[in-house]
Formats: sequence, C-alpha cells, structure tokens
Amino acid sequence: MDIDIVLASSNAGKLREFQQMLDGLGMSVVPQSELAIESAEETGLTFIENALIKARHASLIAKRPALADDSGLEVDYLRGAPGIYSARFSGADATDTDNNQYLLQRLAGATTRERSARYHTVIVYLKHHLDPTPLICQAQWEGSIAMQPLGDQGFGYDPLFIVADSGRRASELAAPIKNRVSHRGKAMRQLLNALSRQRISPNESL
Repeated sequence: MDIDIVLASSNAGKLREFQQMLDGLGMSVVPQSELAIESAEETGLTFIENALIKARHASLIAKRPALADDSGLEVDYLRGAPGIYSARFSGADATDTDNNQYLLQRLAGATTRERSARYHTVIVYLKHHLDPTPLICQAQWEGSIAMQPLGDQGFGYDPLFIVADSGRRASELAAPIKNRVSHRGKAMRQLLNALSRQRISPNESL
C-alpha cells in the first residue's frame, strides 16, 4: 500500500524532482495545492525553521505525513544572499527569470573568481504535525555563478549555476544525473537512509 505524503510546496519543479527520487519506493507525493492548502507564511530566519513551518502547516491540514524543503542559493560575493529569500529575491511575485536577471545585476562588478556559490537545502519529514522528532536532512551543492544563463532543464537559478568541477550549468544536466549529485538529491538520500534506520518501510503505515 502506497503512503500518501503531502509535499508542502506548490513548486512544479520541486514536485517533479521529489517524484523522480521517490519513484518505485511506494511513496506517493501529493502537492499541497491539490488539497487546496495555501502556502504557509515563511517567518523563519533559517532554512530549517522555514522547512519545519511549511511541513507542520501542510501536515496539520492534510492530516497525513508531510515532506517539506527549504532551499536557496548562497553567493559569497553577496555575503550569502539571496539565501532563504532566494524565491523572492527580486520581489514578492518574482519569476525565475526575474530572479536570475536581478542576480546578474547584483554581480555586475564581480569577477569569475568572485562568483563562488552553492545551493543549500533542508528537507524535513514529519509523521504528523505534532511529530516531536522530525527527520531533518541538509546538503550543499558547490558551484559558481555564470555571466549569462544557459540550458533549459531544471528551475530556479539552474541556468546560472555552474556545477563545481564540471563547467556545465545545473540546467544542462539530465534529471537522473542532477538527482544524483544535487543538494536535494543528497539530502533525499539522507532521508531515505534515516527512514530505513528507523525501520520505516514505504509499504507500512506511518
């Protein structure tokens, strides 16, 4: 029997990646938008705080286990910005294109060596909204910011994110490769290992 998990996000790109990584494991991920759940207000000051806020909100309303992540891009030249504000870097209703263009503007004076950056993600899993011991997994993906966007895969800042020791944008990687090496892929493997250690089977009720 599949476990229905609510994903505390309406981001199509994130949903696609989570479904790909959980495919065949008996876990069915349902985005909160399909359950008419509005996004929680992200009032936290860290990735962990925001991920927990989103997961508890979705789990409370959906009355089922919840999965949430809070991810962002950290650019050294900008002292870690945009960080937790990555999705709304250029404004409350910003699109990926808006954010990418704004990032390039902010980095207009930065040399190639000054464009080091990384993706950071925190993934939280709750058995229920009052779960006192949530599973919290986090990972990073090192790289740098390109001078111009390239590629049509991925989402967010992927067209500008040059993967370390690769020379390729995240947006140029096929999904199976990206899911293996990305920040979200690494954190998801941590989560699955943690579930396994707790003897939580995808085919058992949580």
